[in-house]
Amino acid sequence: MNLNPAHTNIFEETTDHYPKPSIQSMLIGRPLATADAPHQTIGKLVGLAVFSSDAMSSVAYGPQELMFILAAAGVGALRLAFPLVVGIVILLGILIFSYEQTIHAYPNGGGAYIVARDNLGILPAQVAGAALLTDYILTVAVSISSGVAQITSAFPGLYPYRVEMAIAMIAFIMLINLRGVKESGITFAIPTYFFLVMIFGMTAVGLARYLSGTLGTVINPPEMEIAITQPLTLFLILRAFANGTSSVTGVEAISNGITAFREPRARNAGATLLIMAAILGTLLLGITFLSLQVGALPAEGETVISQLVRTVYDGRGLLYLLTISSTTIILVMAANTAFADFPRLGALVAGDGFLPRQLTFRGSRLVYSRGIIALAAIASLLVIAFQASVTNLIPLYAIGVFLSFTLSQTGMARRWWKSGHLSADEEVVEPGSVLTHDPGWKLKMLINGLGAVCTAVVMIVFTVTKFNDGAWIVVLLTPALVAMFVAIRHHYKNLASQLSLEQHNNLADIHRNRVIIPISSVHRGTLAAMRFAASLSPDITAVHVSIDPQETLKTEEKWNKWGGDHRLVVLHSPYRLFLEPLLEYIDKITAVMAPNEIITIVVPQFVPRHWWANFLHARTAETLRKALLHRKNIVITEVPYQVE
Repeated sequence: MNLNPAHTNIFEETTDHYPKPSIQSMLIGRPLATADAPHQTIGKLVGLAVFSSDAMSSVAYGPQELMFILAAAGVGALRLAFPLVVGIVILLGILIFSYEQTIHAYPNGGGAYIVARDNLGILPAQVAGAALLTDYILTVAVSISSGVAQITSAFPGLYPYRVEMAIAMIAFIMLINLRGVKESGITFAIPTYFFLVMIFGMTAVGLARYLSGTLGTVINPPEMEIAITQPLTLFLILRAFANGTSSVTGVEAISNGITAFREPRARNAGATLLIMAAILGTLLLGITFLSLQVGALPAEGETVISQLVRTVYDGRGLLYLLTISSTTIILVMAANTAFADFPRLGALVAGDGFLPRQLTFRGSRLVYSRGIIALAAIASLLVIAFQASVTNLIPLYAIGVFLSFTLSQTGMARRWWKSGHLSADEEVVEPGSVLTHDPGWKLKMLINGLGAVCTAVVMIVFTVTKFNDGAWIVVLLTPALVAMFVAIRHHYKNLASQLSLEQHNNLADIHRNRVIIPISSVHRGTLAAMRFAASLSPDITAVHVSIDPQETLKTEEKWNKWGGDHRLVVLHSPYRLFLEPLLEYIDKITAVMAPNEIITIVVPQFVPRHWWANFLHARTAETLRKALLHRKNIVITEVPYQVE
C-alpha cells in the first residue's frame, strides 16, 4: 500500500489477484492485463487481413449485383457492366483519397462519425453513427450469407440449411474476436492471403486464356430468374451502378480502426488503405471483364464467380474447389471487419454519452466484448429474418454505407474550407484533431465535394428503387436510432446534473434512523438481523404481518422471550396479503418523518447451500427493493444467514 504524495488521506494499492480459470478463459484465452494493450496492436500485414477483408470480399458479389439489374433489360445490356465498374473504381479512388486524408487528420479513429461530429455538428454525427452501426450489422449478415451462397453453389444439397450454416459462422467469428484483436488478426491473416493468391491466380489464368483465345464460355449456365421487363434507360443504368457500388463498402473500416495499428499508427493505417484500394480496384476490373467474356449470368442458384472459376479451370476440379473455398472464407471473414470496427465505434458513441456506457468497457482480452456479442446477436436475427439471401439484404446494406460516405465526404469538404480560412501560422484544436492551414485546400474540398455528390446520388437511387424491397426499414431505422441516441444522451446529462457537486450544499446530518425489520417468525435469522439493526440505531421496530392467527400467537410468545425491549408491531391482514399492509405501515411512518430522518428496512435473508433451494424460499428483500426503490429516505438492506 502506497501513500499518494498529493493527498495524505488517500492510499493506493495494486491487487495481486489473478482471475480464476473458467469456461470463458478456456474458450477465449487467459485474461490480459491492461498493461498488455500496447502489445495487442497490429502491423500492416495483419491489418490488411483484419480491416480489408470486407472490401476485398465484395468482388465476389458486387459485379453480380450490378449484373442482376442490367439483366432486367436483357442479356445484351450486360455489356454495360464493365464501363459501370470503371466508374465504380473512379468513385473508389475518390473515397480512398478522402479516407486517407481522414486517417492522418483523425489518428484516433472514428471515421465518418468523428469527421461529422467535428465539422457538421452533433446531429449529423449521430446520423453517421447510426448509419455506420447499421452498416456493420448488415456487413456481417451480407458477407456471411454470401459465403454460404458460395458453399451452396458448389454443393447444392446444402441449400436448405443455409440459415443454420450462417448462424454457426457468425458464432464462430464472434468467438474468435472475443480472443482479442491481435489473435483474431493472426488467425484470419492466412486465409486472407490464401484468397488473394487464388483469386489473383484465377484472374491471371483467365486473362492469359482470353489473350490466347482459349477461354471459352460457361458450360450449362444457370437460368436467369429475372424476367426481361424494362427498357435500357438512364434510370436502370443508375440502379445498376448503385447496386454495383456495394463493391466499395468496407473502405471506411481502416479509418475507424486506426487505434488497432502499431505506431506510427496513422502512417501504417494509411499505407494499408492504399494497398487495399489497389487490390480491390484490380480485382473488380479483372473479374467483371472476364465474367462478361465467358458469358456468366446472374442467378441465385449459382454465383457469377462460381461460373467464372469453373470456366477458367475447365470444370469443378481441385483448383475450382480451392478458389471457391477461399472465396467463401474471405466472405465469412468480411464479417470480421465489422467485428473489429462495430465495438470500437460503439465505444466512441457510448463515450460521448449516446449509447450505454457499458460499451466502453473492455473485456478480459482487451476487446469491447459487449459490442462484439451485441453485433453477433443482431446479425443472426437479420439472417433468420431474410433467410440468408444476399439479394434481399443488399438494399438495406448500401443505404447506410453511402449515407456514412456522404456525411464523411461532406465533413471533410467542410474541414478543408475551414483550413483554407486559417492563416499560415494559425492552429485550431478540435475535439478529434488539430486544424491547420492547408495550401491545397481548394482542390481537396472540390474532390471531397464531388465525392459527396456521387455517394448521395447512389444513396438516393438505392432508397427510391429498393424502398419496397426492404429499404424502408433503414429509412425508418436510422431516425429511430438517432432518437434513441438522443434519449440516452438526455438521460446521462440529466443524471450528471442531478449528481453534480458543483452547486452542492452539504446535507444536514441524519438525526434519527428508524429501523424496521419485517419478520415472519422469530428464529436465529431474526436475531441476526436484530443484532445488525442495533448497530445502526436504538430505534428498532419489528413488523409481523398476521395471516395465520396461530402462527402469529407463536411469534408473539417467542418475541416476549427473545425480542428484548424492542417493539413488535402486528399487522392483521384479513385478505392474506403480505406486501400491501407492510407498505401501508411504512407510508404512515414516512408521513410523520422529519426532514433529517431516514428509514432503514433490515430484512433477514436465508441463503441456502444449494442454488436450487432458492426456489423453495420467498425472496422478501428483492420484493421490497422493487416496491420501495423509487422512494426517498428509505434504505433496504439484507442480513444473510446460512444454515449448515
